[in-house]
Amino acid sequence: MSVRYYYELCCKYKGRPVKIATRDGVVHRGVIRDVDNHRVFIEPFGCQGNLGGFGYGFYGPGYGYGSGFGYGIALGAIGTLALLPFFYW
Repeated sequence: MSVRYYYELCCKYKGRPVKIATRDGVVHRGVIRDVDNHRVFIEPFGCQGNLGGFGYGFYGPGYGYGSGFGYGIALGAIGTLALLPFFYW
């Protein structure tokens, strides 16, 4: 699948719970919060407000999960993307 395909799919499912498996076998579960031309940002389940940690998030160092965008996954690294039912989380 192309990067454009995953970009459009992520835009379509913004705000929905998803399971994203990358090509290297890592599985991410969370809610899509934002999408840009290179990354999809998901917020992992159970992540509400600031976790009190330092991380690399949407705005760079120091603004990790607390920014509300979660973490970014490169669109080119996505192997599969599946919707999760709302009762899953």
